[in-house]
Amino acid sequence: MRKIEHQSFDQERALYGSDGLLIRSCAFTGPADGESALKESRNIEADDTLFNLRYPLWHDHNLIVRNSTMTEFCRAALWYSDNIEIEGTKLHGIKALRECRNVRITNCDIISPEFGWNCSSVEMKDSKAESEYFMMRSSNLHFSNVDFTGKYSFQYIENAVFEDCNFNTKDAFWHAKNVVVKNCTVRGEYLAWYCENVTFDNCTIIGTQPLCYCRGLKLIDCRMEEADLAFEKSEVEAVVLSEMISIKNPAGGKISLPAVSQIIRDDKNSKAEIIVGGRKYTCA
Repeated sequence: MRKIEHQSFDQERALYGSDGLLIRSCAFTGPADGESALKESRNIEADDTLFNLRYPLWHDHNLIVRNSTMTEFCRAALWYSDNIEIEGTKLHGIKALRECRNVRITNCDIISPEFGWNCSSVEMKDSKAESEYFMMRSSNLHFSNVDFTGKYSFQYIENAVFEDCNFNTKDAFWHAKNVVVKNCTVRGEYLAWYCENVTFDNCTIIGTQPLCYCRGLKLIDCRMEEADLAFEKSEVEAVVLSEMISIKNPAGGKISLPAVSQIIRDDKNSKAEIIVGGRKYTCA
């Protein structure tokens, strides 16, 4: 690979169409304010590099970014690219990742609204993220030890596994399909409405009105805190280990828990079996 070290680039399409570059301790910044620095490139490795201009990594193939910084001015950094590894990097520009495939993100700090839309085969581990509409409409995801904060996350995703994560998020997992959330803490209002074939395994779920209008929902040995009006219109198989505030009109399946303050059954189509403290709850 050809090496480029300790240089600064600010012109439009500075290294457009490159093949086989090692970029080390460089900066894409300057008064010319040029965009698309490495567009249509392949076999690129960037190490200890500053990205301070727009759209640097579009339509790229076989890309490694390590120990680098993408600032808030690095808008829409990685789009339409594949075979990407990002490690030890700050991704702080809006819409940093979109329409990408085969992405591995490790030990990164992400502050990026609308991050990860329409991506496939994304692995993220040992990272922190702040975003809104995080990973929307993406598929084939595997996250482990990720700490996320923000609203409207993981909406319309498909085929995903989340392990040992901490999510502080509102309206998460809406319309999600074929998802497993294991050993995680999920805090936020209105969790996973309209989802299909989603499993929470050994999780702590915190927040109001969770898990409504779901199909194929499973909870395996989960704790639910601040959970009121849960499971409305849902088809669910759940083993809950903690007391809940209220359950409202679950459509079908079976819910087992040690205690609940209120069960609301004012819909004739609410057919789920509810077992409280080992005893089956019977409607009046």
